[in-house]
Amino acid sequence: MVQVLDSAAFVYQPPDRAKGAQRILVKPNLGYPAAPPVTVSLAVLGQVLQGLRQASPTAEILIVEGVCSPVSLATIAAKRGLDQVLDGGMRLLDADTLELAEYENRSPQPVRFKTLWAPKLLQEVDCRITIGAFKRTILKDEPLISASLKNLYGLFPRAKYKARSANSRGQLHRPSVPEVLQDVYFSIGYLFDGAVVDATERFVSRDWKPDRGTALPCGKVFCGEDPIAVDRTACEVTGEAIPRYIEAIECLRDRGF
Repeated sequence: MVQVLDSAAFVYQPPDRAKGAQRILVKPNLGYPAAPPVTVSLAVLGQVLQGLRQASPTAEILIVEGVCSPVSLATIAAKRGLDQVLDGGMRLLDADTLELAEYENRSPQPVRFKTLWAPKLLQEVDCRITIGAFKRTILKDEPLISASLKNLYGLFPRAKYKARSANSRGQLHRPSVPEVLQDVYFSIGYLFDGAVVDATERFVSRDWKPDRGTALPCGKVFCGEDPIAVDRTACEVTGEAIPRYIEAIECLRDRGF
């Protein structure tokens, strides 16, 4: 079940896995030194953190992000005023500094990666939440929707997946992002217990640049336990075509994978 809520009245209801959890990992889209809708709004992030805290008053809540620019995560967090929504039991962690583990791709049809490296911490927490900003860019003449699943790119180490630029994860763009996103889901995406998509404003780019474009009013937040269902609903409500990576993942899941 996916909730479609007005941004102005958004109150987060965490998944059952968050209730009484000792450690919760939150992956927000904060990878660029840019304001919403390039990144998630502080209002939506704050509501998610508040909802998680109410569900588990003593939990350690770890906000994990890997940046996509030369600007450090600490600088981005300070610029955005992240400390305003954190309490004493919440910590900000740079994904590029964390110990890694190799995650098997459970898809019967891996596109490129049979395994992917991501923080070992994903295995060590009780609950995982992804919070994506709703964005549309153009890659290889094809629209690319970035929401709660694409947001997980920030968990992969740039040292392993960089290509021409050390600031990005170019290896995860080959042969194409829509195809690699299938590998992402079946390696780490399926582990996530909750997904939120901030569409208070929609971001639309004329090209591939995920931090240069137009903000369009939308006023919605989408949330649920299944990132694929949340991303599909966000596309349906906003009038975007359903990405082929979502349909491919759904097809494999329907087959029991």
